[in-house]
Amino acid sequence: MFDVVTQIFPNMSGKEIEFLESIMQTLQMMLYSSIISIILGLAIGVILTVTKRGRILQNKFIYNLFDKLINVFRSIPFIILIALLIGFTRMIMGTGFGVKGAIIPLVFGTIPFYSRQVESALVEIDDGIIEAALASGSSPLQIIFKIYLSENIPGLIRGTMITMVSLIGLTAMMGAVGGGGLGDFAIRYGFQRRMTDVTIVTVLTILFLVSLIQSIGNYLIKKTTH
Repeated sequence: MFDVVTQIFPNMSGKEIEFLESIMQTLQMMLYSSIISIILGLAIGVILTVTKRGRILQNKFIYNLFDKLINVFRSIPFIILIALLIGFTRMIMGTGFGVKGAIIPLVFGTIPFYSRQVESALVEIDDGIIEAALASGSSPLQIIFKIYLSENIPGLIRGTMITMVSLIGLTAMMGAVGGGGLGDFAIRYGFQRRMTDVTIVTVLTILFLVSLIQSIGNYLIKKTTH
């Protein structure tokens, strides 16, 4: 396979192992940060939904607190967010570089986005279903798990898929500050050494990852749509 690649893209010759390591670093960053972001983002998205005005646990203070925090973090360009969090990242992870140093910025950059995706998915639940559940004596916790989270699985999958695609872009951006992965590979060779074919291979690999995530997401949406 690499023989064919190096024939078409000659500057990839001798970089096969490093390229594979870059792919693995990108996948590691995505795996670790997505697990944390999905868990916390889902929780925050639920909190935003149920504490909103007119919802089952209406609470203006809590809703405004999370709403404003999300808006603040979403308004900060990711490259600036990385710089702002460098001290905190070093304190938590012991380093600000490599895969470990990328996790904290990626989590802070992804959670606000995913929380909004979750909130958008959950508000699609018909109010009549919620009112019927309340009338039947269901507790708020039961409504959250049995209605909000169970009745709109396709919407949650769609939001997760969109977030994962966005996360690939963020991992590539981490390469600009020594985060490793495909972004770092493209910058060191494709940009700094002007090896355009290396950049093309990197872009094609990222496009493949995006297409793979979208295909898996579309398949799961189809399977869970009633």
